[in-house]
Amino acid sequence: MVDHVLVPVDDSEQSMDALEFACTQYPEATITALHVIDPGDFYGATGIEGSAMTNYEQIQKNHENWAENRLEEARKQAADFGVEIETDHMVGGISRSIVNYAEEHDVDHIAIGSHGRTGASRLLLGSVAEKVARRSPVPVTIVR
Repeated sequence: MVDHVLVPVDDSEQSMDALEFACTQYPEATITALHVIDPGDFYGATGIEGSAMTNYEQIQKNHENWAENRLEEARKQAADFGVEIETDHMVGGISRSIVNYAEEHDVDHIAIGSHGRTGASRLLLGSVAEKVARRSPVPVTIVR
């Protein structure tokens, strides 16, 4: 029996499809939408100049505000299916953070959107969904 489903969300249609899957397949379970903020995005936005790093806190705050907006949209989408969800966000490596969250919060299942990478780009870059599926301590459904 699935009691707690984790759905990583970003701004992709696939992540919203994964949320829809969780809401329709596990309406009685606790569903948590999680957005992971990659700290590399902060450094990518600031560069490596010393003076640019003074903006780090503001850039992180902007990312956190964006995450909260994304999670609010996830709450609204779940409400369209008559499901109230929990939300959370964290900063860290995306696939590792998802797996760690599942381990630390008694998650029974992960529903994650696939970005549909194929061929060379998948082999060279890998995908978050594939990494999560390989490392997860619980079953993972990859939604296309």
